[in-house]
Amino acid sequence: MLSRLKRDVAGLATFGGHVVLTLIAYQIDTPFAWRACLAAVAALSLLGWSLAWRRQRVIADTPTSRIASAAQGYIELHGRAQALEGIPVVSPINGLPCLWYRYRIEHRSGDQWLTESQGESDASFVLDDGSGHCLIDPEGAEFRLRRTEQWTQGERRYTQSLLLAGSPLYVLGNYRTLGSVDLASDHDDETKSLLASWKADPADLRARFDQDKDGEIDLAEWEQARTAARREVEARHRDARADAELHTLGRPEDGRLFLISDLPPERLLQSYRLWSTYHLLVLGGSLVGLARFA
Repeated sequence: MLSRLKRDVAGLATFGGHVVLTLIAYQIDTPFAWRACLAAVAALSLLGWSLAWRRQRVIADTPTSRIASAAQGYIELHGRAQALEGIPVVSPINGLPCLWYRYRIEHRSGDQWLTESQGESDASFVLDDGSGHCLIDPEGAEFRLRRTEQWTQGERRYTQSLLLAGSPLYVLGNYRTLGSVDLASDHDDETKSLLASWKADPADLRARFDQDKDGEIDLAEWEQARTAARREVEARHRDARADAELHTLGRPEDGRLFLISDLPPERLLQSYRLWSTYHLLVLGGSLVGLARFA
């Protein structure tokens, strides 16, 4: 509910809200009406500029992390969207398979469109960035998707936004790793055990580590074998930890931006910069208008 309210406020602070207020002032056409509507336009523009500017700064200032090495907390991830196994998610409007949807169905009533039904999916999906997989919980997220469609059939108007499997995926949110198992076994014991298995096959041991080809493994070459064995043990532990952990990303508890988009961050930054500029221009124009009707 709170995330939907935030989206409604952000929508009101855009071009549509400005147009509605200007038309109201034009219809009433009194100095008081103009002052009231221009003041409301200025307030909405200030709010819109603040929202766009804050999003712009967060995207620009948050470095991209990799799932395999990401720190716990607020991060940015890039990757590809994938579906979870199980019951597929489908659009309630046209049955198209997807990872996430938002829809609205309206019916015509005179010159107005009244909402008949609306909703969005809450099923989780996966981001794959090549280094690992992260489960994305979309509850409370702000979505910016390129696939948004609207069409009319008879007396009904349909609007839907979809996130499709395989799409590029950009997310900002709170990252957590869950379900880590205890893998605190002794590296030294495992390294000794691995070296012992190598010594059981002298021919292979010499082929790998007899650098001077004298048929013997000297102290320096044995130290190289010990180093190689320890690296292999550490690699096994890293793989085991990766298999034992579940990486998740969801809504930050501190209210910071939770954004999911199939647009590249450069496009998002450009969009928010344009909106910031637009709101500043409208704010300036409304203040000039207020001075005129003062």
